[in-house]
Amino acid sequence: MDRTSPAEDLLEDVRRAMDLNPEAAHAAALRLVTHLTGPAAERAGVRGGLAPWQQHKIDRYLRKHLERPLSVEMLAGQISLSVSHFCRAFKASFGTTPHMHIIRLRLDLARHLMLTTEDPLSHIALACGLANQAHLSRLFRRWVGEPPSAWRRRNLTDAHAKARRRSPAPAADPLVSVNRF
Repeated sequence: MDRTSPAEDLLEDVRRAMDLNPEAAHAAALRLVTHLTGPAAERAGVRGGLAPWQQHKIDRYLRKHLERPLSVEMLAGQISLSVSHFCRAFKASFGTTPHMHIIRLRLDLARHLMLTTEDPLSHIALACGLANQAHLSRLFRRWVGEPPSAWRRRNLTDAHAKARRRSPAPAADPLVSVNRF
């Protein structure tokens, strides 16, 4: 399986968005900069963030419960912090607000499901904790710069082409004859 880093994915989002929509390209570029300078760089010089165990606990909780509604109160309760302290510490640790981080995780999950399943977008939206397909489409277009159906079509085609280039076609078995009527 051809796996790319999150930074490479974000850079590709910037490249695609530059052709499609300059505003989306700007937003994608900001996400790339946040990723590259985000949590690790901020932790080095900023006090008041979440402890590593708290970050891991929140990250595990979010990834496990993306399909359901998530509130800041619920997240803060997971590590016994007040909502205001949690929000400040979360932003210092992750480089973004809890809400924006959840949206990013949900869209990452949606991209993964679009490439690995044949589920309709309406099912994928619900599996990612979004209200409906329109909600998925609106967020996806805003963050990625194109509708999810177009992104899926283009990336599935690219993935299939890469897979075909990597693996040779299976050789026909001379002992098996196939009758086609």
